[in-house]
Amino acid sequence: MAAGIKTIAGLSVCLAGGFLLSILSCALYGNWWPVVVVLTYAVAPIPNAVFGRYVSTDPLADVSSSVADLGRFLTSVLIVSGFGLPVVLAHSGIITAAAMAMSVCGGVLVYGTIIVYGAMFQNQRDF
Repeated sequence: MAAGIKTIAGLSVCLAGGFLLSILSCALYGNWWPVVVVLTYAVAPIPNAVFGRYVSTDPLADVSSSVADLGRFLTSVLIVSGFGLPVVLAHSGIITAAAMAMSVCGGVLVYGTIIVYGAMFQNQRDF
């Protein structure tokens, strides 16, 4: 499937909407603790990108590198903490439930955009 300008424009709108929801969850309710979640958006793909280079390039080999698995694990920990941190902050009374909902919805948009971008622009090899 070829991704064109409309796909890129749609993904950028979704990404901007996710960041907007995350920032508004802080600004509307006067509490800037949910902005920590925005840091996980930037840091979460880094371990997978760095450690993902250690995956075997042989398509017939069914082995996985433990270094690549570590990168996937660290990425998943950061993604789960990006969703869990607003929930914990709301449960402890530091932020409101509405701010938590906006922050989690913003995270869904941002992480969803990253996943769709990776799926659309993945290098496909024809055998």
